[in-house]
Amino acid sequence: MLATVLPSFTITPERGQLVFFAEVTGDRDPLHVDLQAARAAGLPDLLVPPTFLFSLELKRPEPYRVLEAVGAELSQALHGEQRFTYHRPVHAGEELELAPRIVDYYEKKDGAMRFVVRRTEVRRDGDLVAELENILILRAGRAA
Repeated sequence: MLATVLPSFTITPERGQLVFFAEVTGDRDPLHVDLQAARAAGLPDLLVPPTFLFSLELKRPEPYRVLEAVGAELSQALHGEQRFTYHRPVHAGEELELAPRIVDYYEKKDGAMRFVVRRTEVRRDGDLVAELENILILRAGRAA
């Protein structure tokens, strides 16, 4: 499968989202939840937790477009793995552009399991701040 570019979108992480995400994931780092602590550390705002950017991908318009691109349904999808490479810190209130693309597709067990690899570049003011990689596992068949 050739690389498939998915629509880019912009989004701004909000403080409340970061605090909620930190609570849910058990993150106790004050730089992610306490604005005064973040500013005392010299940051402009709350620091985005390490895996938070993946949750922003779910807020894109048409969040299941990757499934449509490979002819799958949500009921077939399993989360396989994810990786994050940060080039610069990201903070609440910064407008980000996420540019996803499908970079690989392969099958195992005679097609019973299909794997879709999606990479997303995250940019702020045109500068690359992070790269995300997600592997989605698709089970064969359709839900009843």
